[in-house]
Amino acid sequence: MSNKQEIKVPDIGDVDKVPIIEVLVSEGDEVEREQSLITLESDKATMEVPSSMAGTIVELRVGEGDEVGAGDVIAVVEVTEEAPDSPSAEEQAEAAPDEAVEDDGDKAGEQREEPVQAAEDASREDGPAQSPPAGDSDDLPPPPIPYEAMGEDPSRIPHASPAIRRLARQLGVDLSRVSGSGRKGRITEEDLKGHVKQAMQSGGAAAGGGLDVAAAPQVDFARYGEIEEVTLSRVQQISGPALHRNWVSIPHVTQFDQADITEMEAFRQASKSTAEQAGTRMTPLVFLIKAVVAALREFPHFNASLAPDGKTLVMKKYYHVGVAVDTDNGLLVPVIRDCDKKGLIELARELTDLSERARAGKLKADEMRGGCFSISSLGGIGGTAFTPIINAPELAILGVSRSEMAPVWNGEAFEPRLMLPLSLSYDHRVIDGADAVRFTRYLAAQLEDLRRLLL
Repeated sequence: MSNKQEIKVPDIGDVDKVPIIEVLVSEGDEVEREQSLITLESDKATMEVPSSMAGTIVELRVGEGDEVGAGDVIAVVEVTEEAPDSPSAEEQAEAAPDEAVEDDGDKAGEQREEPVQAAEDASREDGPAQSPPAGDSDDLPPPPIPYEAMGEDPSRIPHASPAIRRLARQLGVDLSRVSGSGRKGRITEEDLKGHVKQAMQSGGAAAGGGLDVAAAPQVDFARYGEIEEVTLSRVQQISGPALHRNWVSIPHVTQFDQADITEMEAFRQASKSTAEQAGTRMTPLVFLIKAVVAALREFPHFNASLAPDGKTLVMKKYYHVGVAVDTDNGLLVPVIRDCDKKGLIELARELTDLSERARAGKLKADEMRGGCFSISSLGGIGGTAFTPIINAPELAILGVSRSEMAPVWNGEAFEPRLMLPLSLSYDHRVIDGADAVRFTRYLAAQLEDLRRLLL
């Protein structure tokens, strides 16, 4: 006996809505379980949403260009045969937040708490009632006052869902400065975005107390000649605000140095055939990753993040390194995990795989999260030095420019040596200049004598 089931969008990470860039099926199509239905573009990555059951699509409720979020219905399928262990659409939607706990601890909790938070927020304003009827959130007893709000006037506590509070933290917005247009003054996503937009147009920082910056000049460029307007790629639109936030909110200092990689390059050239036999390429970046891990072990406060209170360092016991990849759509930073546990060949394979999938737009969102330290290499293009922007919440980033032969005094004469320029940008709130120099000197020593990496 056939029955109709809805297929819904599962958990998609830290965003509420993402656009559909491709619809892979049509009404009337027969689909198999796990067959891809639509393709989403989320947080600099694309992801395909599969069918949770086999059957015939009797109704398609989305189209290319639509924006969808977790729980939205993609299609209605008439199921003719359903595997016993196949979860229903409802179970899939309910299970998705729990599955996301491992990827993002806050996100799952936020989605489960959303209905509770809405009820609690409503009850806070209307007050308690005896024997509240089911479904009437206005009569629920008031919740305990959050720890961070103790001592404050309850009426002044911002009224927003956990998802909105999280977004506000990411944007650096003080919710007490945002006016809510939702029911009973609840702050919506549109309220938050409108606040940020207004702050940017007025030249102020979104956090409400940052910089007194003059507004950008409004220029009619067409007055001076022919122009063409080109829309930024989605990656650039996502990266731009984050880069601006990192630049204005982190006191950057950049330390420049050089490493003599003459012997390292000779070893790399000799290892090319071994790498090719293993199906990969041995690039200088592989050695840089190993050297960075050694430096992070020697200087553990570089492998940390500053807590939101600005008073605590979160020290990390793992070594996940992000590597910037230049793509047609913009810069992406996939993360190689547990670099301390992998050899050069294994790192080379993973680096090649992530780079190729980044350029093809096939990275998963989780593959660009959780980094401890980032490397941005422009050596394949050129340049002598640059000032990379820190990828918050990391505390430092290493920039690498093109190596070149230079005369180096050996105590008796000048000899040609291959020198690699290093540019280390660091958060001066946590890292002092002296430690930054020690870090780059230690890093250079690892690259100059690869035997050190074995100690």
